[in-house]
Amino acid sequence: MSAISQTWYLYMIRCHNGHLYTGVTTDVIRRFKEHASGGPKAAKFLRGKGPLELAYQEELEDRSAALKREIEVKKLSRLQKLKLISKTTADS
Repeated sequence: MSAISQTWYLYMIRCHNGHLYTGVTTDVIRRFKEHASGGPKAAKFLRGKGPLELAYQEELEDRSAALKREIEVKKLSRLQKLKLISKTTADS
């Protein structure tokens, strides 16, 4: 195992129909492209729901922290998720 820690990200994708998908990755752009392509590496939940929009991303220290944060975010209500997205949009 490598001693170098890799940065992990939590991300949310908004589907054309308004649904939100939450996931974790080490490369948000690559993962978003995989989802958007609808290919074999795309999440089944997202297939046929495009166009997709990367709505949110959050940097975390490691895989463990990313997975814990993913669970937290998935437990949020839709309204709470939308507030999280809009807060980061307003901060930009």
